[in-house]
Amino acid sequence: MTLDTLSVTRAHGGTQHVVKHASRSTGTDMTFSVFVPPQADDGTSCPVVWYLSGLTCTHANVTEKGEYRRACAELGLIFVAPDTSPRGEGVPDDPAGSYDFGLGAGFYVDATEAPFDRHYRMYSYIVDELPEVVASAFPVDLGRQAITGHSMGGHGALTIALRNPGRFRSVSAFAPIVAPSQVPWGEKALTGYLGADRAAWRGHDAVALIEEGARLPDLLVDQGEADNFLTEQLRPQLLEEACRAAGIPLTLRMQPGYDHSYYFISTFMEDHLRWHAERLRRAP
Repeated sequence: MTLDTLSVTRAHGGTQHVVKHASRSTGTDMTFSVFVPPQADDGTSCPVVWYLSGLTCTHANVTEKGEYRRACAELGLIFVAPDTSPRGEGVPDDPAGSYDFGLGAGFYVDATEAPFDRHYRMYSYIVDELPEVVASAFPVDLGRQAITGHSMGGHGALTIALRNPGRFRSVSAFAPIVAPSQVPWGEKALTGYLGADRAAWRGHDAVALIEEGARLPDLLVDQGEADNFLTEQLRPQLLEEACRAAGIPLTLRMQPGYDHSYYFISTFMEDHLRWHAERLRRAP
């Protein structure tokens, strides 16, 4: 497995890496970032937090604006941030050039509809390939994994954790799309990637997965009350209702005055990392 290191930067006693590799899942080059805390300097394996980004983002958005490194350095957490879609020559985009489908908007599914089925295999990339790639080069303890994400990435974090019980010791999200089958962003993306059969969408819809029996031990979600997408696209009350009916302990924090931006995410990032670290330290 060949990794191309694009940069290594010292930060908070640890190292921030940006890496590119040829992906077997997407058939393209994929770029991701990894922060390695100082606790790993002697080769000690550290727990890992996977962060999935939202629409229009690359690995760079959270890497540059997420303000996670100080907390990760203190808590001994490796922080991995992949891209949100395949990119490169021959990778199809939204025919209308919209931001909410195609490049930067892979929705963490494996597409079954042409022409997207060839490259848009982000579910397989995140679940199967990326952990293998990261573990080949960095001292991650894959027995202690956490996952989080923002917006479309919050959707990805929730659905991937629900579909892979026992893999992640903790799950959280920032302003997630909780029920993509019921909102415009999700309806467009799932139709384009998976086709018109709405039954096929349910495996990539957190609320639907919970309704069908998938469970998490507990869940932390932060949502800004001033988020422009709150009512039409995010609808956290649907997750709240599903978790209540299923008996899943959900901490949903509605944050007054906060919007959908990285000002919001960076404000509550440390809270999430401490929440994950507490659960990652517990005996399995």
